[in-house]
Amino acid sequence: MTVREIRLFGDPVLKTVSEPITVIDARVRSLVQDLIDSVKLPGRAGVAAPQIGVNLRAFSYNVDGEVGYILNPVIEELSGEPEPVGEGCLSVPELWHDTVRYPFARVSGVDLDGKPVELSGTGLMAQALQHETDHLDGKLYLDRLTGDARRLAMKQVRESSWF
Repeated sequence: MTVREIRLFGDPVLKTVSEPITVIDARVRSLVQDLIDSVKLPGRAGVAAPQIGVNLRAFSYNVDGEVGYILNPVIEELSGEPEPVGEGCLSVPELWHDTVRYPFARVSGVDLDGKPVELSGTGLMAQALQHETDHLDGKLYLDRLTGDARRLAMKQVRESSWF
Protein backbone atom coordinates (compact mmCIF):
# COMPACT_ATOMS: atom_id res chain seq x y z
CA MET A 1 0.00 0.00 0.00
CA THR A 2 1.40 3.38 -1.03
CA VAL A 3 -0.39 6.42 0.29
CA ARG A 4 1.25 9.32 -1.47
CA GLU A 5 1.86 12.76 0.01
CA ILE A 6 -0.64 15.36 -1.13
CA ARG A 7 0.82 18.41 -2.87
CA LEU A 8 -0.34 21.71 -1.38
CA PHE A 9 -1.52 25.02 -2.81
CA GLY A 10 1.45 26.80 -4.33
CA ASP A 11 2.96 23.67 -5.91
CA PRO A 12 3.15 24.34 -9.69
CA VAL A 13 1.88 20.84 -10.57
CA LEU A 14 -1.54 21.85 -9.22
CA LYS A 15 -1.80 24.69 -11.77
CA THR A 16 -0.61 22.62 -14.74
CA VAL A 17 -3.02 21.06 -17.23
CA SER A 18 -2.47 17.29 -17.04
CA GLU A 19 -1.39 15.25 -20.06
CA PRO A 20 -3.66 12.54 -21.47
CA ILE A 21 -2.63 8.95 -20.80
CA THR A 22 -1.64 7.51 -24.18
CA VAL A 23 -0.11 4.18 -23.08
CA ILE A 24 -1.37 2.05 -20.21
CA ASP A 25 1.82 0.55 -18.84
CA ALA A 26 3.28 -0.46 -15.49
CA ARG A 27 3.79 3.19 -14.56
CA VAL A 28 0.10 3.99 -15.10
CA ARG A 29 -0.98 0.84 -13.24
CA SER A 30 1.22 1.85 -10.31
CA LEU A 31 -0.23 5.38 -10.41
CA VAL A 32 -3.78 4.02 -10.24
CA GLN A 33 -2.90 1.82 -7.27
CA ASP A 34 -1.33 4.80 -5.48
CA LEU A 35 -4.41 6.93 -6.23
CA ILE A 36 -6.70 4.24 -4.83
CA ASP A 37 -4.52 3.72 -1.75
CA SER A 38 -4.38 7.48 -1.20
CA VAL A 39 -8.15 8.03 -1.50
CA LYS A 40 -9.03 5.29 0.99
CA LEU A 41 -7.98 7.36 4.00
CA PRO A 42 -10.92 8.67 6.05
CA GLY A 43 -12.44 11.93 4.88
CA ARG A 44 -11.26 11.67 1.29
CA ALA A 45 -13.75 11.73 -1.60
CA GLY A 46 -11.21 12.01 -4.41
CA VAL A 47 -7.53 12.28 -5.28
CA ALA A 48 -6.32 13.51 -8.66
CA ALA A 49 -2.93 12.56 -10.08
CA PRO A 50 -1.57 16.14 -9.86
CA GLN A 51 -2.29 16.11 -6.13
CA ILE A 52 0.33 13.38 -5.78
CA GLY A 53 2.72 15.10 -8.16
CA VAL A 54 1.90 13.30 -11.40
CA ASN A 55 0.91 15.34 -14.46
CA LEU A 56 -1.42 12.73 -16.00
CA ARG A 57 -5.21 12.70 -16.45
CA ALA A 58 -6.37 10.24 -13.80
CA PHE A 59 -8.21 10.39 -10.50
CA SER A 60 -9.61 8.09 -7.85
CA TYR A 61 -12.82 8.52 -5.88
CA ASN A 62 -14.28 7.24 -2.61
CA VAL A 63 -17.96 8.14 -2.40
CA ASP A 64 -20.61 6.35 -0.37
CA GLY A 65 -18.34 3.32 0.12
CA GLU A 66 -17.56 2.99 -3.59
CA VAL A 67 -13.87 3.30 -4.45
CA GLY A 68 -12.69 3.51 -8.03
CA TYR A 69 -10.70 5.40 -10.63
CA ILE A 70 -10.93 6.74 -14.16
CA LEU A 71 -8.30 7.56 -16.77
CA ASN A 72 -8.63 10.47 -19.21
CA PRO A 73 -11.97 11.65 -17.83
CA VAL A 74 -14.02 14.08 -19.89
CA ILE A 75 -17.08 15.83 -18.53
CA GLU A 76 -19.93 14.77 -20.80
CA GLU A 77 -22.84 16.31 -18.94
CA LEU A 78 -23.53 18.80 -16.19
CA SER A 79 -27.17 19.42 -15.40
CA GLY A 80 -29.52 21.00 -12.95
CA GLU A 81 -29.30 24.48 -11.54
CA PRO A 82 -25.76 25.23 -10.30
CA GLU A 83 -25.78 25.87 -6.57
CA PRO A 84 -23.28 26.67 -3.83
CA VAL A 85 -22.15 23.61 -1.89
CA GLY A 86 -19.62 23.39 0.93
CA GLU A 87 -16.30 22.25 -0.47
CA GLY A 88 -12.79 21.62 0.72
CA CYS A 89 -9.64 20.21 -0.85
CA LEU A 90 -6.77 18.06 0.37
CA SER A 91 -4.40 20.47 -1.39
CA VAL A 92 -5.85 23.40 0.55
CA PRO A 93 -6.18 21.88 4.03
CA GLU A 94 -8.40 23.27 6.76
CA LEU A 95 -10.36 25.58 4.43
CA TRP A 96 -14.00 25.11 3.53
CA HIS A 97 -15.95 27.40 1.20
CA ASP A 98 -19.19 27.32 -0.73
CA THR A 99 -18.40 26.56 -4.36
CA VAL A 100 -20.92 26.66 -7.20
CA ARG A 101 -21.38 23.16 -8.63
CA TYR A 102 -23.95 21.41 -10.77
CA PRO A 103 -26.11 18.88 -8.91
CA PHE A 104 -25.55 16.19 -11.58
CA ALA A 105 -22.35 15.29 -13.41
CA ARG A 106 -21.37 12.57 -15.87
CA VAL A 107 -17.84 11.83 -17.07
CA SER A 108 -16.47 9.31 -19.52
CA GLY A 109 -13.00 7.84 -19.75
CA VAL A 110 -11.26 4.47 -19.76
CA ASP A 111 -10.07 1.84 -17.30
CA LEU A 112 -6.70 0.07 -17.09
CA ASP A 113 -7.76 -2.28 -19.88
CA GLY A 114 -8.54 0.66 -22.16
CA LYS A 115 -12.26 -0.11 -21.97
CA PRO A 116 -14.78 2.75 -21.84
CA VAL A 117 -15.95 3.81 -18.39
CA GLU A 118 -18.71 6.20 -17.44
CA LEU A 119 -19.22 7.67 -13.99
CA SER A 120 -22.19 9.78 -12.97
CA GLY A 121 -23.99 10.90 -9.90
CA THR A 122 -25.64 13.54 -7.82
CA GLY A 123 -24.64 15.06 -4.51
CA LEU A 124 -21.13 14.25 -3.37
CA MET A 125 -20.40 12.15 -6.47
CA ALA A 126 -21.34 15.02 -8.80
CA GLN A 127 -19.22 17.38 -6.74
CA ALA A 128 -16.24 14.98 -6.72
CA LEU A 129 -16.40 14.43 -10.49
CA GLN A 130 -16.33 18.18 -11.10
CA HIS A 131 -13.68 18.86 -8.44
CA GLU A 132 -11.27 16.14 -9.58
CA THR A 133 -11.69 16.99 -13.27
CA ASP A 134 -10.87 20.60 -12.37
CA HIS A 135 -7.59 19.36 -10.85
CA LEU A 136 -6.70 17.73 -14.16
CA ASP A 137 -7.31 21.07 -15.87
CA GLY A 138 -4.97 22.89 -13.47
CA LYS A 139 -7.76 24.41 -11.37
CA LEU A 140 -8.38 24.40 -7.64
CA TYR A 141 -11.79 25.04 -6.15
CA LEU A 142 -10.43 28.38 -4.91
CA ASP A 143 -10.25 29.44 -8.58
CA ARG A 144 -14.04 29.18 -8.75
CA LEU A 145 -14.56 31.60 -5.85
CA THR A 146 -15.27 35.24 -6.61
CA GLY A 147 -15.39 38.57 -4.82
CA ASP A 148 -15.32 38.60 -1.04
CA ALA A 149 -15.32 34.80 -0.83
CA ARG A 150 -12.13 34.63 -2.92
CA ARG A 151 -10.44 37.40 -0.93
CA LEU A 152 -11.30 35.65 2.34
CA ALA A 153 -10.07 32.28 1.09
CA MET A 154 -6.74 33.73 -0.10
CA LYS A 155 -6.31 35.53 3.24
CA GLN A 156 -6.92 32.21 5.03
CA VAL A 157 -4.35 30.50 2.81
CA ARG A 158 -1.71 33.18 3.53
CA GLU A 159 -2.40 32.92 7.28
CA SER A 160 -2.44 29.11 7.39
CA SER A 161 0.29 27.15 9.15
CA TRP A 162 0.92 24.95 6.10
CA PHE A 163 1.47 27.73 3.53
